[in-house]
Amino acid sequence: MNISAPFDADPDAASAALHGAFTGLERRPHTVMEGQWQGDAWVAHFGHFWGLWTGPLAGLPPSGRPAWLRYGAFERLGPGGITETLLILDLPALLVAHGRWPFAPPLGQSGLDPAPASGDGLWRAAADPAQTAASLALVVAMIAGLMRYDGKSLASMEMRRFWTPDFSWYGPGPIGMARGHADYERAHQGPFLAAIPDRRGGNHRCRMGDGPYVASVGWPSIRATHTGGDWLGLSATGKAITMRVMDLWRCENGLLAENWVFIDIIELFGQLGIDVLARAAAMAR
Repeated sequence: MNISAPFDADPDAASAALHGAFTGLERRPHTVMEGQWQGDAWVAHFGHFWGLWTGPLAGLPPSGRPAWLRYGAFERLGPGGITETLLILDLPALLVAHGRWPFAPPLGQSGLDPAPASGDGLWRAAADPAQTAASLALVVAMIAGLMRYDGKSLASMEMRRFWTPDFSWYGPGPIGMARGHADYERAHQGPFLAAIPDRRGGNHRCRMGDGPYVASVGWPSIRATHTGGDWLGLSATGKAITMRVMDLWRCENGLLAENWVFIDIIELFGQLGIDVLARAAAMAR
């Protein structure tokens, strides 16, 4: 199994840590889907853990207040049950919400990302194979567009061909949420591509469709070089990096209407020699 930092070594420890940190812990998924990838059955679910933060978590002292912890998870199924779990806990979002994020504030809107606007994240009719295929084809075409970035103009990717004009983008805590192309380019895409303009694909573990939904995970998803400054308040390091990423898209009338994005920011910062959790814990003293 693979669990996002700081619980890589032992997935059981992740569960124990969450139950130890939150009184009345609940898992509240807002979207669940299933599909096939390279002959294997997968289930993906996205949402939040919720409870009263009363105990330490990954070295972070508790706030004593109710807290949401954003998560994304992929589970590969075998004859005996779950054979692999990929999980990203958005601990940085927890830090942002409780005033403990030790770096630049998000450029996007902070807050609790919502369930799908269509209201069918948990309950919907059996997927139409044609709709599933169309959703997957749309996402694949959009990703191909992202790879056509010329290093100069965001317009070179032609993203307006693939997204609704007022699409909703729900990013990791330190990035925040955006609405529509201009806001998204300001809050995330512009600074992100300025920092890592040479990004390329990594190791995709699953990409599946389920009606209007598509979910994808890479472990890592991106390989790049951190050559530009200011993304998340970081100066350029020139270091080669990888990024663990999960995406959930909802399609509507042939375009992408919503996107939930999970990036293992803590693991990424660790590659740059930065211990996010140690810095956040020091802020709370």
